[in-house]
Amino acid sequence: MSTALTEPIERVGRGWTASLSLANVAIWVGWYGPLQILLARQAEDFAPGTGMSKETLLAWVTGVGAVVSLAANPFFGALSDRTTARWGRRSPWIVAGAAGGALSLLLLAGADGLWLMTLGWCLVQLTLNAAFAAVTAAVPDRVPRLQRGVVGGWIGAAQILGAVVGTGLATAAGGIAAGYAACAVFSVAGVLPYVLRHRDLTLTPADRPPWSWRSFVRGFWLSPRHHPDFAWAWLTRFLINLSNALVILYLLYYLRDRLHHDDPEQGVLILTAVDSVALLATVVVGGVWSDRVGRRKPFVRWSGVLMAVATALLAVWQTWPSAIIVAALLGVGLGVFMSVDFALMTDVLPNAVDRGKDLGVINVANALPQVAAPALAAPIVTHLGGYRVLYGVAAAVGLAGAILVGRIRNVD
Repeated sequence: MSTALTEPIERVGRGWTASLSLANVAIWVGWYGPLQILLARQAEDFAPGTGMSKETLLAWVTGVGAVVSLAANPFFGALSDRTTARWGRRSPWIVAGAAGGALSLLLLAGADGLWLMTLGWCLVQLTLNAAFAAVTAAVPDRVPRLQRGVVGGWIGAAQILGAVVGTGLATAAGGIAAGYAACAVFSVAGVLPYVLRHRDLTLTPADRPPWSWRSFVRGFWLSPRHHPDFAWAWLTRFLINLSNALVILYLLYYLRDRLHHDDPEQGVLILTAVDSVALLATVVVGGVWSDRVGRRKPFVRWSGVLMAVATALLAVWQTWPSAIIVAALLGVGLGVFMSVDFALMTDVLPNAVDRGKDLGVINVANALPQVAAPALAAPIVTHLGGYRVLYGVAAAVGLAGAILVGRIRNVD
């Protein structure tokens, strides 16, 4: 059997973890520079004449892009599972996805209207999800179970750092086109240390499953009856990510239109930085603690409860100081959740042959909220009570996710 299909037992070193974390930073820069700043600014420019508000236009573009992400992540994960290149089955997709993402960001930089903006964002989602599916699958390929909490912690820190760096680049570059160009360069440069310094595991043609379109397509459905822990873990992640997506979707507009912040773009950067500092203080600690005690569910449950409480606070106390406090609490909760929930997900994977595909299905729980959040948030903000109701709904959704983690039976 290929080493790519065996359960890893040798601990990975700091260099491998650091390189993989940097690759995650690069991919998330490509996503969050646009999501936090650049797409919102383009929506403001393009909304006049479309018959849509800037909120609705942004929701439409990000929602369509999220639909692409829903399909792309498990699809490219499944392709990487079957790749027998001498570079390994993950590295070719990391390189191709990052390069394609950079070109797509440059296309967005030149967008002059709604349709080109939508096309560019869909291509960004398609290509960067190819890279992200491969990067994520590298963890169960290489990391033993009792080290996945700490590795998941560093990857979680990297993803939030990517959001901060992406937001910072988009803000400091001096314009929309320059912001996209800066994110594009970083997205390519950040993945190179991992693919150049660390040899990927290879899959021999003899160990690759026989090809069949029917089995390939059917493989994306994992029956909740046959894999109940996988299903409950997926639902838990979906609900907590949906809550978080509802919080951040209109953050720029919330600061500008509800709190009347003098510099809302700078405000987004400040809140992102506060959230990230709090997250960085807990994300690795949470993963290490979970590895040492050998437990996952209590960490996921109580971090979800903390985030739900913080979001509820945002619903009832709408001031700039409260936004800073909420950002810090969300960072603490999200830090623990990201590291330990990642380890929990790898613990419920059905088999080694389909790690990339199955993690891609799990990552749908990250992308689907980007579709559901605009559909929920836009009518709430415009017709059903505004930001107070929006954040109340977000708190209830997150609390449901925290409670349902108890349904996972075979992981402590």
